[in-house]
Amino acid sequence: MGKVYIVGTCDTKGAELSYAREVVLSAGADAVLVDVGTVGESARADIRARDVAEFHPDGAAAVLGQTDRGTAVSAMAKALTAFLKSRNDIGAVLGLGGTGNTALVTEAMRTLPIGVPKLMVSTVASGNVAPYVGPNDLTMMYSVVDVAGLNAISRRVIGNAGNAAAGMAGNPIPASSDDRPGIGMTMFGVTTSCVTQIREMLGKTHEIYVFHATGVGGQSMEKLADSGLLQGVIDVTTTEVPDLLIGGVFPATEDRFGAIIRTGLPYVGSVGAVDMVNFGARETVPAPFRDRRLHVHNAQVTLMRTTPEENRRIGAFIVERLNRMQGPVRFLLPLQGVSASDAAGQPFHDPEADEALFSAIRAGWRDAPNRRLVEIDAHINSPEFATALVAAFHEIHA
Repeated sequence: MGKVYIVGTCDTKGAELSYAREVVLSAGADAVLVDVGTVGESARADIRARDVAEFHPDGAAAVLGQTDRGTAVSAMAKALTAFLKSRNDIGAVLGLGGTGNTALVTEAMRTLPIGVPKLMVSTVASGNVAPYVGPNDLTMMYSVVDVAGLNAISRRVIGNAGNAAAGMAGNPIPASSDDRPGIGMTMFGVTTSCVTQIREMLGKTHEIYVFHATGVGGQSMEKLADSGLLQGVIDVTTTEVPDLLIGGVFPATEDRFGAIIRTGLPYVGSVGAVDMVNFGARETVPAPFRDRRLHVHNAQVTLMRTTPEENRRIGAFIVERLNRMQGPVRFLLPLQGVSASDAAGQPFHDPEADEALFSAIRAGWRDAPNRRLVEIDAHINSPEFATALVAAFHEIHA
């Protein structure tokens, strides 16, 4: 059984954190109280704030004694991240706090693998929690009253959280004999046909995890890769890159493809749906783009066709990251179109723009024994292209 790491600022939340520890211990789990306060020391903690701060790359002085609270909290978050990564006995992490401590603790929680229980009792948990959770299995529990003293309400909320953390730490989910090798796949509506065909070809031998490429979808797939929960990736749909570079509403982060670079996971990819940038309803399209080639996909989604110059930027972004991958890589270019909207006769059909994309990738590509660029004279949603993706997958997993 792993231990429950209870994390917070003992200088301001000492009583609440100590109560959480009592609940966890009463529930039969081991508890470790970790102080991440940036002012003063506390005798309540099992792990002192200075001990955590020492994990900062620049040492404790970069965390403690700062005159600016924001600087100190950001530095402590970095130190806590390194501290948690150094532990091999984590059964669950339980955080308590307001806005500052929520930002601090969840930043570190987000770096833990998928499957490690993460529970944050927070005053901000009833609002927009996307910045705190991201693509992670991180649970937010609203504190109802402020985490500012123990009372009839806070005892119940914190007590429930303590029991939940203890229960998760004491009852880890075992691997099942039914589990098959997991493959991460990215999909958009305009690449659904391709992904469906791949699922039909591989679904009997592999578990297929499909991620809708809406920004957080790609992040979620890569989080699973970082967590060691995927055996391969078929990244059909890299449409989040145009939104990042041009300003759409479903953007990747700058770390797109980073998990593959870090892990060396076998990678098969393509340029699905990079012919478009996503916006909301027609009236929400930013003024500089309103005279561009637009297509109303539905009442809430308006698509903008990427230009040749934008496609050169997109291609350069993708190929630079492909060149940094150390594991086996196959990247496939569908020469007859990259989405359902880009097929002949469809609103975004533009061979010149597609060729700009393909040319940028060809120009930037660096050959390596384990890395190959493959051109297929077919549309991305054709049976020929789906078959080629599956063949590439089998080749690098042979």
